Amino acid sequence: MAGDRARAGLSSPGTKIDMKPELTIVLVNFNDKAHLEDCLSSLEEGTSKLAAEVILVDNHSQDGSPELVRTSFPWVKLIQNMENLGYARANNIGIKASSGEFILFLNTDTVVPPEALPALVAELRARTRVGAVGPALVHESGRYQVSFGGRRNFFSEIGQKYFLNPYYKSVLGRSSKPRDVWWVSGACLLARRTAVEEVGFFDENYFLYFEDIDLCLRMRAKGWKVIFYPGIRITHAGAATTSTLKLQTRLEYRRSQVYFYSKHNSRMSAILLKIFLKLNFGLAALLKARTPEEKELVRSQKARIFGNGDNL
Repeated sequence: MAGDRARAGLSSPGTKIDMKPELTIVLVNFNDKAHLEDCLSSLEEGTSKLAAEVILVDNHSQDGSPELVRTSFPWVKLIQNMENLGYARANNIGIKASSGEFILFLNTDTVVPPEALPALVAELRARTRVGAVGPALVHESGRYQVSFGGRRNFFSEIGQKYFLNPYYKSVLGRSSKPRDVWWVSGACLLARRTAVEEVGFFDENYFLYFEDIDLCLRMRAKGWKVIFYPGIRITHAGAATTSTLKLQTRLEYRRSQVYFYSKHNSRMSAILLKIFLKLNFGLAALLKARTPEEKELVRSQKARIFGNGDNL
């Protein structure tokens, strides 16, 4: 494959020598060596017909991920942080190091079919007022994940979780038509650089979760459209880098959720969320925390989310 690229006048996957890439792929990695090889191998083939660059921002992984990238994928631009800076901040570091006209934000636990990236780029290039497009995400079993949605407030989240999500999962396999949506998942989100720059990149107040929805909503506020494109399907394992830290990531999700509500929703919606979460952070949360360390984590995260003396 490398010889074929050299004969075609290509250097790293899909990147023409002395030519500005049309596509930058930014991945944020945190201890996900288990999926990284399959992901990067799929990108090596998937970018063969594009002028592309791949940037991997590593959040101080301790599982040998950076060594794997250096030895097996030297065409990937590796940026190593000295600590875990979170998803939003690490993505911004990747954006600032990039030069592509389009930027794909991609999770490391994905596998990209060869035809997917050219099709997504063509879709975004053809729709000049579209700021971001996202494909359908499927589990390795072929089961669909809900990777798009509408407004996010207290009542719509309940409706989406219990009614819309099951409906969407049942119809996605029969759908291929692009549709306007409010947001698409950051597990695989292709954005127009001009739109990302106009809204000021990712909001670094999010450490993990909701930063992708926030980015899409800010694009829409500036007049950009967001498109879900179910005709393209990406395999996504899901929760790869958080599965070993389940309690901590659940708490981090809630912290980001509270911040998102305060930024994008009415005061009443934010109050309802805080009432629900305060109940959730009571006995149920402490029962899930089995060790003294986990119980202390619940208490400290509760203080981070609600602050000391928060009376709603």
